[in-house]
Amino acid sequence: MASAHVAAPIAGVILAGGRSTRMDGGDKALAPLAGRPLLQHVIDRLAPQVVTLALSVEHESSALAAFGLPQLPDPAPGHRGPLGGLLSGLRHFARLRYWVLLAPCDAPFLPPDLAARLQACAVRAQSSAAVAVHAGEWQPTFSLWHHGVLPDLERAVGREGQAGFKPFLRALRAAECVWPEEAPPGEPPPFFNINDPAALAQAGRWMERGLALERTC
Repeated sequence: MASAHVAAPIAGVILAGGRSTRMDGGDKALAPLAGRPLLQHVIDRLAPQVVTLALSVEHESSALAAFGLPQLPDPAPGHRGPLGGLLSGLRHFARLRYWVLLAPCDAPFLPPDLAARLQACAVRAQSSAAVAVHAGEWQPTFSLWHHGVLPDLERAVGREGQAGFKPFLRALRAAECVWPEEAPPGEPPPFFNINDPAALAQAGRWMERGLALERTC
């Protein structure tokens, strides 16, 4: 797929369709962090890296409408796998022929150069997808996809019922984009996910430490 091997505009899709089962029943995307919803932190980190943003959701939500972004429902009722969220995103942006960058709604410290580095890795490897690798582990919800993979993705989700990223990434021979294992002193890990109240509290402490540092500089 020769056209996949060039840099092109990137659209961002934030995965916000999870059930938040470990967050005491609340919507994780709306959980308060340093005075703002968790999702807003992710939007602020991702928006400067892409030309447009959308939310991947299980169902459209009036609460999420307040963020002013298009909501892309899962492609089939009851299909809650993350690969379905990617399918909705690629369908939405296909006519624009954009690359699509995925990121989860619970990663407020995601790298500010995530989009650029993933695309550089994909172009360098002549691949139609790229995935972040941190501490020796794939981070498949932090990944970049060329619009040309849509037919294969339609088949994987619709006909084969795939739900997870890793088998599909392997089939595409996705480029691996490796991040340094150690975060700079005092900074949180770049791919830190907030999956429960304890992680949310830890993120709040990191945020407060960073805000205090800004106030003293």
